[in-house]
Amino acid sequence: MDRIEWHDLPAASRAAVERRTGPVEEAETAPHGVMSRLACTVHTREGRAFIKGTRQDDPQAWVYRHEARVTCRAPHAPRVLWEVDTGGWLLYGYEYVDGRHPDLAPGSDDLGLLVRTLTDLSKAPWPEIISKKPLHTRWADFLSSDVPTALQGRALAHTDMSPHNMLVTGTGELLLLDWALACPAPAWADAALTIPRLISAGHTPEQAEAIARQVPAYHTADPPTVTLFARIVYAAWEHWERTRPLPHRAVLTAAARDWAACREAGSTIRTP
Repeated sequence: MDRIEWHDLPAASRAAVERRTGPVEEAETAPHGVMSRLACTVHTREGRAFIKGTRQDDPQAWVYRHEARVTCRAPHAPRVLWEVDTGGWLLYGYEYVDGRHPDLAPGSDDLGLLVRTLTDLSKAPWPEIISKKPLHTRWADFLSSDVPTALQGRALAHTDMSPHNMLVTGTGELLLLDWALACPAPAWADAALTIPRLISAGHTPEQAEAIARQVPAYHTADPPTVTLFARIVYAAWEHWERTRPLPHRAVLTAAARDWAACREAGSTIRTP
């Protein structure tokens, strides 16, 4: 999606934001992400805030509302500060987090922070006040009609475990950003979805599994169901790589393939 700059917003929208932030002295467009029409950090005398949003008539505007509602209830997430629905634009202000993206390579000290965040997240139930289809329906094209009960969990899952969606703060907390794809899922789903990210960062499938098993929910997950999950992830990502190619997808698809193959070979399937 093509990004617009802060100063390209209608004057009414900018004025509504500045009533909440104070006058914007500088604005920096976010370098990562492909979803938001506007995504920028604004600097004011009161500090900084991160703003994201889209036009009110955008068919995907509901995603921004969904993301804000989930973020308000998610652990290890930035605070939602305000909503502006003015001048033809829907905008959300988020707490600015001063941090860095984690290093997921073997031996990194950030891996312990990642495990801690995944463990806390696995304990969070899905807020049933928010209506959202569960993860297994997102992958319905890659599943049989008989969905295993173990794939029908109702935990709060982020589901987009890119390091670009993570920030390590100065206090040693690993926060998760961009909750637009959050949905109900098994409690171990995010730990599982982190495994291809770890493989693409240099871990073997066995090493990545060992890290994920430090999350209790993943350690106790039903092994055949996790193997099925790995096959579904690979099938879905391989399909999206062919039909909707993006620069990062080939590496991740290869990592998902290696994970699924390793589990199917039995080298990482262990009983708790």
